[in-house]
Amino acid sequence: MEIHAYDEMYIESAQNIMGHMFDFAINEVGIDADKYAGMFAISPIAIQMEKGNPTYVAGKTGPEIVRLVLETAGYNVPIPQDKMYIDRSPEYWGGWVLSYYQWVRDLHFSYILKAVHFSELLRMYPVFHEMDIMKFVEELDYKLQTYYPDTALKRYRTRLGISQKELSIKSGVSLRQIQLFEQRQRDIRKSQAETVLQLSKALGCDMKDLIM
Repeated sequence: MEIHAYDEMYIESAQNIMGHMFDFAINEVGIDADKYAGMFAISPIAIQMEKGNPTYVAGKTGPEIVRLVLETAGYNVPIPQDKMYIDRSPEYWGGWVLSYYQWVRDLHFSYILKAVHFSELLRMYPVFHEMDIMKFVEELDYKLQTYYPDTALKRYRTRLGISQKELSIKSGVSLRQIQLFEQRQRDIRKSQAETVLQLSKALGCDMKDLIM
């Protein structure tokens, strides 16, 4: 089962917009990288970009997004004229890869940036910017798994207060399979959609909540 955040036709545009957004906010407006990332992550604009709303992932420029984020946050600073550079800065790259990772893993920006601050993404630039982007995805997977040691499946199960055996009975998914998912010995993202659907129904959550 492979679930992406939205249609693949928009990902290249979304990456470009996110790259310019962070580049403009940090290098032109002069906002601290992590401060801006925090404002963006909790904004309604981030939610629209997570969903792949064409208005935001294809219909606006990076600087336009910056203005919307700052306006929503009530952050009043002088904003210079829009600039687009041919050269790609580390800040551009950080937004570019963050957009891709959100798309390929279908996670909330706030969830990602809580585990890996934007300044940490910038520190990854010298090593990863010329590599295949999936190498970056693998590294961020590792960082998120370190920060969130329990799988989403375990978090939802314990929140509901049921045992693995009880979840197995309730969902119809084998106890052993649930154990392997929670121990990260089997990747739930690569399991059959029907299995994830059964588990999500039993836990009262969405399917995509279990692939975090």
